[in-house]
Amino acid sequence: MTATLIDGKAHAAALVERVRAAVPAFAAARGRAPGLAVVLVGDNPASHVYVKNKLARTATAGMRSIEHRLPADVPETDLLALVVALNADDAVDGILVQLPLPGQIDEAKVLVAIDPDKDVDGFHPVNAGRLATGLPGLVPCTPTGCLMLLKDACGDLSGAEALVVGRSNIVGKPMAALLTAASATVTIAHSRTRDLAGHVARADIVVAAVGVPELVRGSWLKPGAVVIDVGMNRITRDDGTTKLVGDVNFNEAVAVARAITPVPGGVGPMTIACLLRNTLTAALLRAGLPAVVGL
Repeated sequence: MTATLIDGKAHAAALVERVRAAVPAFAAARGRAPGLAVVLVGDNPASHVYVKNKLARTATAGMRSIEHRLPADVPETDLLALVVALNADDAVDGILVQLPLPGQIDEAKVLVAIDPDKDVDGFHPVNAGRLATGLPGLVPCTPTGCLMLLKDACGDLSGAEALVVGRSNIVGKPMAALLTAASATVTIAHSRTRDLAGHVARADIVVAAVGVPELVRGSWLKPGAVVIDVGMNRITRDDGTTKLVGDVNFNEAVAVARAITPVPGGVGPMTIACLLRNTLTAALLRAGLPAVVGL
């Protein structure tokens, strides 16, 4: 068996196109395009790349991007004041504060300061509560993208044995909630799980998001399982060069799984596409307009 590769780039491009196609109706009703404000603090090179990509895709989708760049030594009070101003700006439908933040700033305090209805990252405790209790709200982008890929690969997830490896608030916990809502039978594992291999062997679906390079081995997988690899780890080869690998040993897993996401090119592109989806969703909800079918 050789696994089918789940092409995150193609899925993301299709989702961005669906968002782009829905923007003109919102603009006609409101007299403006949906607006996404992105706040970047400091000079983290990876953060600069992420923000550049997000802003470019926002423009591709026909939405307005508002970028705020602050110095690395900005006081926490100044950043919080900016968030409050963006909350009050009616032209801003979504607010994203790029993480990580410098040490003098309490990330939790900043995330809680964002209006939950503009929280396009889906990290606010109100949105976490909405997800946990089945209420409509903004859901973290990476788990949303994972669920879309899983539904395309598997169809109905009802009754499937799903294992989420990782328990972060950003991926693991919301991923488990989304799978539970889809009627899968869900187990959450993590770095302290006993007999992780045994849990993996029982799973029809494995979502790996623990941040440990190639932790999940191909020999652990149930033959025919579907594997979503959220990991993005840079490792150094014996010759001194580096490469990106996931949390799953891809070369081993591809011979056992039915379908698998590559790293890179799997989950990553879906995260940005789902950010645009969340921005449009937030804009529609704030305007009292109906959701777009099929988005």
